[in-house]
Amino acid sequence: MGHCHNCLLPDAVPGSDLDASKTCSACRTFAIADHTTEEDIRREREADLERTLRDCKGKGEGGYDVLVNLSGGKDSCYLLYKVVKEYGLKALAFTTDMHVPDTAWANIRRTVAALGVDHMVYTPPKALYRKLFRFLLQNQEARGAVRTVCYVCAPMFEGYSLKTAVEKRIPLVLAGYSPGQPEPERMEYEFGRAMLTQRDWTPPEVRDSGLFTDEELSYFWNPKRYPNGTRFPRYLAPFHAWPYDQAEVMKRVVELGLAQSRRSANPVHSNCPVNWLLMYSDLKHLGYNPYTPEFARLIREGKASRAQWRVLQPVVNFMIRHQIFLGKNVRESLEWLGMKEDELRITRAAPASAGSAQSPFPGAKLPHLAVKAEAEPVAP
Repeated sequence: MGHCHNCLLPDAVPGSDLDASKTCSACRTFAIADHTTEEDIRREREADLERTLRDCKGKGEGGYDVLVNLSGGKDSCYLLYKVVKEYGLKALAFTTDMHVPDTAWANIRRTVAALGVDHMVYTPPKALYRKLFRFLLQNQEARGAVRTVCYVCAPMFEGYSLKTAVEKRIPLVLAGYSPGQPEPERMEYEFGRAMLTQRDWTPPEVRDSGLFTDEELSYFWNPKRYPNGTRFPRYLAPFHAWPYDQAEVMKRVVELGLAQSRRSANPVHSNCPVNWLLMYSDLKHLGYNPYTPEFARLIREGKASRAQWRVLQPVVNFMIRHQIFLGKNVRESLEWLGMKEDELRITRAAPASAGSAQSPFPGAKLPHLAVKAEAEPVAP
């Protein structure tokens, strides 16, 4: 498989459009873009974040200033550290125990112990997740398994933390999303107030399938279930505002004792086990790992190590394709779901709002890149 010599984006990704020098369309656009506006927006977010963290201290009516989602990945562990140690906030660490791997659990325990924070673990019904994952994997949309499953699963996780914050009267929820997560069309730095306070997050394809009960659908966030006058928290992604360097975060969590080693801090080892099955399905149907566009963007923007991912990407893909080492999670997840490989099927088109099918970031866009007037823009 060919890939961009600069950001490692595979040529199998729609819209990659490698030229004769093996440079992808996104890198060509990035090279001639004026990044002043992008940096100005980041600084505006950072200023807002600093005000918010300062002003929320002592404001939580339930005894906590902030709820921090703690998945056991490097970013959520480091985020909790910064909130507690650098900003002095009273934090409730919140973990959803759906399918947390051992490495992530070890990171969670080390982080909670090191910081001395209260920790709440919520365990949703495993049977519901098996049912949901089976349905979604058998009825994937055109952008593949990760986009189909994770962007249904993540809103459920987010909804649990929102419900908890409302119940405990916590004014602020923070998530350790790195830049580019989730898709920019859904969230950049903050969930919009209308989305948070007015919109039902139940996915139409799940609701309209007729397979899920009202009780099962109630696990999705729906602010309309709350009475008028309910105070909803803000929901922010601080790493969309702070300067971000993936390698530096991995280094810091080890130095701080939040993760035992760089291996423990590596997302390859702390990721959800089911995600290996999703990547397997996408490698099979799409021809590329669906996370490569995300990492390519981080590499392009100088926020991730090209040298590291140049080695790691093909190794990860090899393990997945051959279901060996960490790739054994493919087989184990199929067994957990009671599925066979031929049940992994794309049956639906991508929604009309998903963006151009030719985008190098399916379902997203390259935000805040103003192309210099004197340069000829290259469409991504």
